[in-house]
Amino acid sequence: MNLLIVEDEKSLAAEIATYLRRENFVIDLAFSGCEASEKIAINLYDFVLLDLGLPDYNGLDLIREAKKNNIDVSFIIITARGAVEDKVKGLDLGADDYLAKPFALVELYSRIMAVARRKFQITKQEIDLGEFTIEVQSRKLFCNGQEVDLTRKEFDLLQYLAINRNKVLTRQQLYEHIWGNILDDQYDSNFIDVHIKNVRKKLSLHAPAPWLETVRGIGYRISSETAEIK
Repeated sequence: MNLLIVEDEKSLAAEIATYLRRENFVIDLAFSGCEASEKIAINLYDFVLLDLGLPDYNGLDLIREAKKNNIDVSFIIITARGAVEDKVKGLDLGADDYLAKPFALVELYSRIMAVARRKFQITKQEIDLGEFTIEVQSRKLFCNGQEVDLTRKEFDLLQYLAINRNKVLTRQQLYEHIWGNILDDQYDSNFIDVHIKNVRKKLSLHAPAPWLETVRGIGYRISSETAEIK
């Protein structure tokens, strides 16, 4: 998942980034409210970890701005502020959770995954796609009990489509989710198409996968009409 850390304390931001990258998150950093505002306006993030106590910006205003540009982005507020009013205001504006400093990184990760499960409606640790099964925790794909050999990025791509089943995802959305900030020269490339082609080729070695659909001119989706998705 693509995640933005908005934190002016650079050592803490780096510590969080290092930990979450080990957990397969794509991380972007902003050390000021202005920098965060620019990044959110341009890029599509799944999550934003937001420190309300920014020197140049009211973090609550940043939530308001972000929700106008990307209503699907999930916010977790991380701040030393203990005032109940700040917590309530943040949640009222659409923040998904609130974590007071200092906190354990393992707790932060747990909070992020809890929000992700609610956001993507993941009610169990397996996602069934016809004859294929994605094991969320182990990050593996199986077909009738046999493991399918996917690269890390191929797995991330397939899983992101699966948790957004029946939703058409553009090439830009897929690129930013898996690889982070999109580059200007990637907009018209077939970068995502090549990866989808590789995934389809590997799936076809095990069983047909008609549920992985191309939506011409837009992107891709996994359709539950052609697969039993539980």
